[in-house]
Amino acid sequence: MNTNINLFAAIDLGTNTFHLLIVKKGKDQFFEEIYRERRFVKLAEEGIETIGEKPFLRGLKTLQDFKKKTDELGIKEVKLFGTAALRTASNGLDFINTVFEETGQKIELISGDEEARLIHLAVSIAVPFGQEKGLIMDIGGGSVEFIIADEKKVYWAQSFPVGVAVLFKRFHKNDPITDTEIKAIDAFLETALQPLLMILKQHDIHTLIGASGAFEVAENMLPQHRKDNLHSIIPIKEFQPLYDQMIVLSYSERLELKGMPAARADLIIVAYLLINFILKRTNIQQMAISKYAVKEGVLKEMMD
Repeated sequence: MNTNINLFAAIDLGTNTFHLLIVKKGKDQFFEEIYRERRFVKLAEEGIETIGEKPFLRGLKTLQDFKKKTDELGIKEVKLFGTAALRTASNGLDFINTVFEETGQKIELISGDEEARLIHLAVSIAVPFGQEKGLIMDIGGGSVEFIIADEKKVYWAQSFPVGVAVLFKRFHKNDPITDTEIKAIDAFLETALQPLLMILKQHDIHTLIGASGAFEVAENMLPQHRKDNLHSIIPIKEFQPLYDQMIVLSYSERLELKGMPAARADLIIVAYLLINFILKRTNIQQMAISKYAVKEGVLKEMMD
């Protein structure tokens, strides 16, 4: 097999999705994307505490397929990294060991703080911050990362175990979701996110920066606000009607919405409740949506 030293690959083992991104250096250190694949593995389908048998096998099969792709392209520089689900699942280490036995590839577990740092690195490439601070939000299945930052500096960052798989499993029992369930999620977040709510009182923030994931749904449904292929800017007054529309729909009704990816239709309600919780407690006027997230931060460091 010929080795291609110009290509770099990052494999992000998220709680819901596994991503493979292959790039080569572009002009001014930006990436030239060669290949991108996303699979909804849903490691936490049977709960965040333990990876169930079916998601375990789905995850393993996905990484075997990703390995075939990177081998086919002769990529030597491949980094696999795991986040919330593999950090917390009782059999996370079993999964890591099985992947190594089956593919020869090592998975690196990154902490919530490290994940936040890499997200900021990536988002600062995709979104023009300007001089103001923004609140970066990366909604995962197991955790949500919040980062207060401008383009050059992180002022505060914390990872919270309140991801969409966690909220869905614990609260979203009815379809459509009920007012009682919405209030229960709100009350839970009020307690769980107390450190964030306290720190937000010390910073004047007008922009919420969403790092890919669930934010892409809003971007798909409001495509007129796309600024370039790396980011969109959506006024909150236009996001709010989307939230109001979505929150009363059943799963089957959400599937019919234009721009709704089928694989996100189940968890999108709790993701939007998370976003709305933040919007209600801040003076945020607009939402910037970044195509880049943690895997692009990993690639940037690999290439540097």
